[in-house]
Amino acid sequence: MEELIPIKLVVNGVEREVYVKPWETLLEVLRDKLLLKSVKAGCLRGECGTCIVIMDNKLVKSCLVLAVEADGSEITTLEGLSDIGKPHIVQKAFIEKFGFQCGYCTPAFILIAYWLLKNKPSASREEVMELVNSVLCRCTGYKQVIESIEYALENR
Repeated sequence: MEELIPIKLVVNGVEREVYVKPWETLLEVLRDKLLLKSVKAGCLRGECGTCIVIMDNKLVKSCLVLAVEADGSEITTLEGLSDIGKPHIVQKAFIEKFGFQCGYCTPAFILIAYWLLKNKPSASREEVMELVNSVLCRCTGYKQVIESIEYALENR
């Protein structure tokens, strides 16, 4: 019988208790146990960045974090940004500036923009580009993503 470990997380403002295996990642818990499908499983090696979430006000690749390491943490995913029927300013910026294509990497980019808005609202283009480069996107060429983030920062 495999051991399950109870952990507590505050996910998108809601306290959750989840039982996890010692080797389960935060990505697996968010997607498979809490059904937060905006957190994407891409490379599972921390290279593509599609699994980015905000954990304790830091951008993290959730495929590289064991769920037990996240015990007691506050996690924000894309689902936590908007009220039903009312998108967040960052989501509006991505719509207005076409900062998405297929949508697979978009949640990570939007969380990066949200984090910048909260923590570095005067971020330079170089700072934006550095964070954007942590996510692999094969559709946009990043131009619209950078423009969307800058638009959100300018119109906060």
